[in-house]
Amino acid sequence: MSDPGTISIVVADDHPVVRTGFATLLDAQPGFSVAGTAEDGGEAVRVCAELSPDVVLMDVRMPGMDGIEATRRIVASGADRPRVLILTTFDLDEYVYDALRAGASGFLLKDVTAERLFDAVRVVADGDALLAPAVTRRLIDEFALLKPRQGALPAATLDVLTPREKQVLRLVADGLSNAEVAARLVVTEETVKTHVSRILTKLALRDRTQAVITAYETGLVVPGAKP
Repeated sequence: MSDPGTISIVVADDHPVVRTGFATLLDAQPGFSVAGTAEDGGEAVRVCAELSPDVVLMDVRMPGMDGIEATRRIVASGADRPRVLILTTFDLDEYVYDALRAGASGFLLKDVTAERLFDAVRVVADGDALLAPAVTRRLIDEFALLKPRQGALPAATLDVLTPREKQVLRLVADGLSNAEVAARLVVTEETVKTHVSRILTKLALRDRTQAVITAYETGLVVPGAKP
């Protein structure tokens, strides 16, 4: 376990140079502590169960157990942490889409700058989702069209939401930021944040990314439709 106030991290990647590079970079940053590393998904699951890190940087394409299955198992463990950040080479990558469905909180390109990496780890550790709204829409729209909605949630899943909360969820899934949703609905940004928080609580979702996935899975947002 890390000291209070320190974000503990596990780096999972099958390429030693990439794994060591990210681990060294992060461990040298004040407020971060790399608790361990893993060379495949199976090891990542074991290390996370043992060390309970706050954040996992997870490569998706690894031999043996890939990052998608590892993410699914880590999220299914029921613990509040760790949060999973997917590492990928291409932003429009169907593996990333599958990983988000499995419970990842966001993704980063492997050529990310150091400052962007540090910010991403902090954002996810705080319990937020790391996806630019426009990228969220583009990524999910692209692959929701290509893949059958196996195990899709029934529309009745959203019955627990008020009409206003459904409206907010639809706008979030359409790629609008909180500020843009606030402007569209002529309310304060704080009000939108409150609605989003209630949506997550009512639907038992981990973060904003999962809310967007749910909007697609229930048919609230139709892939390919213009926002």
